[in-house]
Amino acid sequence: MAEKQKTGIKIIIKNKKAFHEFFVLERYEAGIVLKGTEVKSLRIGKINFLDAYASIVNKEVWLKQMHISPYSHGNRDNHDPARKRKLLFHSKEILKIDQKMKEKGLTLIPLSLYFLRGKVKVEIGLCKGKKLHDKRKTLQEKDAKREMDRETRNR
Repeated sequence: MAEKQKTGIKIIIKNKKAFHEFFVLERYEAGIVLKGTEVKSLRIGKINFLDAYASIVNKEVWLKQMHISPYSHGNRDNHDPARKRKLLFHSKEILKIDQKMKEKGLTLIPLSLYFLRGKVKVEIGLCKGKKLHDKRKTLQEKDAKREMDRETRNR
C-alpha cells in the first residue's frame, strides 16, 4: 500500500507496532488539542505512543496513554506528560466511528503524528486485532518481499 504524500508535511513519529499487532481497516486524520510546551517537545521528537489508544466519551474522542516528555526549557507551566488529549473530529464522523466500534469490536489506534502546514495532526486507524497466526503470516510475506527485492537488485 503506497502512502500518499501531502505537501507541507513533516512526520514526527510512526507507530510501526500498530501495523504488526492490528489490521488497519480505516484511517482518519484528526487535529489534536495540545499545550505550547507539548508542541515544542514534539518538534524535538520527545514522544512515545506505542501503547496509546483513543476512546469515545460523551461524543468526544480522547487519546490516552500517549507520553509527551516535558519540554526541557519549560517553566512551571510545563505540561503533564501522560494526560489525555482531545482529538478534533466532526460530530458526524464521531458517530460513524462509534457505531463501527460497537458493531465489530474495533479499536482506535494512533498510526502517526505529523505537522501539516504548522498544525499537529494525528492519523488514527480503526483497527482489528491480529491473531498469532496472522502475525506470522505477515512476517512471512514481508520476508518474501524483501527476498524478491534483493534478487531484483542483484540482477
